[in-house]
Amino acid sequence: MVSQLWGFWVGAMLLIGASGVLILSVVLFAECLAALFSKIPLPSLLQDWSHTRVTVLVPAHNEEICIYPTLVQLGANLKPQDQLVVVADNCTDATVDIARSLGATVIERHDLTQIGKGYALDFGLHYVADDPPDVVVFVDADSQVQANTIQKLTQCAIVTGRPIQATYLMSKPLCSTPKDSVSAFAFKVKNLVRPSGLAQLGLPCLLTGTGMAFPWSVIRSVNLASGDLVEDMKLSLDLAVTGHPPLLCQDAIVIGQLPQHKQAAESQRTRWEHGHLQTILTHVPRMIGVALQKQQWKPLVLALDLCIPPLSLFVVIWAGLTIASLFASILGASWGAMTVLTIAGLFLLSAMLLAWAKFGRADLLLAELLTIPFYILWKIPLYLKFLVKPQSKWVKTERDAISLPKPPSVREVASIDD
Repeated sequence: MVSQLWGFWVGAMLLIGASGVLILSVVLFAECLAALFSKIPLPSLLQDWSHTRVTVLVPAHNEEICIYPTLVQLGANLKPQDQLVVVADNCTDATVDIARSLGATVIERHDLTQIGKGYALDFGLHYVADDPPDVVVFVDADSQVQANTIQKLTQCAIVTGRPIQATYLMSKPLCSTPKDSVSAFAFKVKNLVRPSGLAQLGLPCLLTGTGMAFPWSVIRSVNLASGDLVEDMKLSLDLAVTGHPPLLCQDAIVIGQLPQHKQAAESQRTRWEHGHLQTILTHVPRMIGVALQKQQWKPLVLALDLCIPPLSLFVVIWAGLTIASLFASILGASWGAMTVLTIAGLFLLSAMLLAWAKFGRADLLLAELLTIPFYILWKIPLYLKFLVKPQSKWVKTERDAISLPKPPSVREVASIDD
């Protein structure tokens, strides 16, 4: 009797976990499948946007090694009436001097009690509030901004009245390894494939940290001042609850670079993935409650999308549940959980193969697919650390230098373009 009762409860718990994995696997598969279709058309853009005022905010904490080319590229995207504002956040290096030498407006923030990008962005918004622009764009100090990206983001934000996210991708370092290839592919799945699939289905997407544009009235409807590890995810949820879920502008491209050094890479992944997990645990339940209370379904879509864990962790969870279900079934529990997990595994594998076939072959060679298990093993200590000592404070990732020929100042580049 005790054995039968044990088998029933173990089987029931495993079936609940397996059902959750199946739901998220189906969502991931649907996103990747939808992304295979034709490119998402941009909204009808403005015929004349020459009088639109744009402010680009660049939060910067000791970014002397990489901010130079970022500001130059941004300058090439600006009109004479636009403003480029660098928020020098607790800087102790040459960031301020470099930014001012390129013609950017620099505001300095010194507060060691409130640390994080959210506080820096909030400081910048308060600075421009006396004479607000039509659109505010957030760009990280280490981003490569492709031509016309600011224009595309701005026009989409004005036409739709919604927050707009650019396609944010990661390039591999010069001396890249197969691990870097897998990481770049995983980043592309998260920031291009899945948002493209959601857009194809007419659904909003999550913000991804840089290359984000907001109509002024929209960005002032939420509070950015926080030290959240993944402030972009929290901001996505806050905007969705206020009736402004973000949209993807696939043709606007912003590119970051994976760290070259092992310690920097581990620090970056720890902040991102611990922050993602903390957001799932803390913010998603709150948002679901608010969305149900206000009878809004788009925030629920974002919550479900956000609940899909990082791909490596997703595979680890699936594998762990599958092994546990197999042993439990052999010992007498129901085979129901094992059946559900087998179906979930097929959806998960199909989603990854679809994404790789359409979007990932340039980043991840066929032979490098064999390194994925080793990449997952590399990530397991990171997830175990979350259970023992989760990262709670915002920590900046150490940058690698980006070299470009020295160009004219920001304003000179803008004038030449005009």
